[in-house]
Amino acid sequence: MSCQTTPLDSSCLDLWREKNDRLVRQVKVAQNSGLTLRRQRLAQDALEGLRGLLHSLQGLPAAVPVLPLELTVTCNFIILRASLAQGFTEDQVQDIQRGLERVLETQEQLGPRLEQGLKELWHSVLHASSLLPELLSALHCLAGLQAALWLSTDRLGDLGLLLETLNGSQSGASEDLLLLLKTWSPPAEELDVPLTLQDAQGLKDVLLTAFAYRQGLQELITGNLDRALSSLHEVASGLCPRPVLVQVYTALGSCHRKMGNPQRALLYLVAALKEGSAWGPPLLEASRLYQQLGDTTAELESLELLVEALNVPCSSKAPQFLIEVELLLPPPDPASPLHCGTQSQAKHVLASRCLQTGRAEDAAEHYLDLLALLLDSSEPRFFLPRSRPGPCMPELFLEAAVALIQAGRAQDALTLCEELLSRTSSLLPKMSRLWEDARKGTKELPYCPLWVSATHLLQGQAWVQLGAQKMAVSEFSRCLELLFRAIPEDKGQGAASNCEQGCKSDVALQQLRAAALISRGLEWVASGQDTKALQDFLLAMQMCPGNRDTYFHLLQTLRRLDRRDEATALWRRLEAQTKGLQEGATWSLPLYLESYLSWIRPSDREALLEEFQTSLPESCDL
Repeated sequence: MSCQTTPLDSSCLDLWREKNDRLVRQVKVAQNSGLTLRRQRLAQDALEGLRGLLHSLQGLPAAVPVLPLELTVTCNFIILRASLAQGFTEDQVQDIQRGLERVLETQEQLGPRLEQGLKELWHSVLHASSLLPELLSALHCLAGLQAALWLSTDRLGDLGLLLETLNGSQSGASEDLLLLLKTWSPPAEELDVPLTLQDAQGLKDVLLTAFAYRQGLQELITGNLDRALSSLHEVASGLCPRPVLVQVYTALGSCHRKMGNPQRALLYLVAALKEGSAWGPPLLEASRLYQQLGDTTAELESLELLVEALNVPCSSKAPQFLIEVELLLPPPDPASPLHCGTQSQAKHVLASRCLQTGRAEDAAEHYLDLLALLLDSSEPRFFLPRSRPGPCMPELFLEAAVALIQAGRAQDALTLCEELLSRTSSLLPKMSRLWEDARKGTKELPYCPLWVSATHLLQGQAWVQLGAQKMAVSEFSRCLELLFRAIPEDKGQGAASNCEQGCKSDVALQQLRAAALISRGLEWVASGQDTKALQDFLLAMQMCPGNRDTYFHLLQTLRRLDRRDEATALWRRLEAQTKGLQEGATWSLPLYLESYLSWIRPSDREALLEEFQTSLPESCDL
């Protein structure tokens, strides 16, 4: 009690300082402890001790002789609290503000500044500190914590102004935060000062690494590769902890891959894999590199290793009860090369790449594993496409069915399609109202009719594979009935503007209609009913004039029917539009539809054109 009545008494000051130093040593003991529970208990006890000590110091009138200790305790308390919470909170903002106000209280300058924000408080305090050199060391440490907090919350403008003030510059001309951080020169620690968990110089090193990393990653995402390389090399050459170094090497590998330096990219990715246990990002980037090089085997092996790596819980290192670089980094952006997603997302990438590269058997097994993984988990069974990256659950079913058909497992594909229909068909009666809402822009575009229609399309193809022509034609007709009944053309076009997916709904709708008409037409051709086939091919051309496959099927049918004049006119039209027609805009289509269209695409289109040209009378040549 005597210390609270005589705050300037040297014995009280010594007792407070001794308690601070003892608590700091206790935290350092906790850092070196290999027992998790003991670490946490020691650190938590130290935090409560620092809280009580700070409460005692701030319960007295602010005094210059006590402020260096009080600010040091404030810094230690903030550092330990942020480390234990693995992030900054509003409480730390208030702790910093209270410390600044206490400095101004000693200068009798606080009155009108009660309404000021942190920026203005820092400006006033750092100018007042020129009269109080004994506070400089502690104030720079507190400024380092303020800088860390602002960096972690992306308040880079405020951070720049603080650094300019710390550096004694008021020009506001420099926008290079990295240069401002390098220019910042905290005062050297004196020998006879209270112990700190982390001094200003240590905070500066962390800030330099964190900011350079954030800057390099942002430049990489936006495509400024030269600047990204510069910032990332800055991080790699500094005091960079190993977990961050793994990410830096991965980002450097991505940067060199995009710059056309595959060998150097590979060296960085190998270095990333050697540095730590967080293998997900470098393995995903390695798969991208091998895909770019055309090494499909290595690409798929990397993806298989990625799936395995994401199945193993990542062993995170124990916190050091300091402000560490990782604390100041944002979570990986989905656009970042360091975002490798979940195990199910990686499994989907593997399955889809197997499908795209013609490894249908492997793709089928991976898709079935993926569906089992998702249906057994607590994740939502069905979700709209815009709710998360990648395809939604019904589209995964459709991709899996495509893989099964391509692998020759038509019966399994039919079973899977029946499962999907049982989950989605009940929604169809509600579709007319949903389409009206989507057209008005009040609700999101309903995808269910597309899914159900595509399911019937795939069922038809499965029956084709099984040789059941009547069943196939029935399914193709059911698909068309749904497409024309549940999705009128004007509503399909109007609702498309509300779809934010890479797959534009109007394009997918057109191609789905064309695919069903072509598929049914091919079945008419197989049964010798060319007249019916001609009707379907003509309707497909009308529904989707950009689909060149329709023209080839129509051309062949007209030739078989010996309708040479119409065939010649169509051939001329096809020749004239060769450069103007798009290849069905397949870049924007869902994978299941892309794969399906490849099945019904004539394999000898160019040969057919040449053959038809040579068969024309000389007078008809262009």
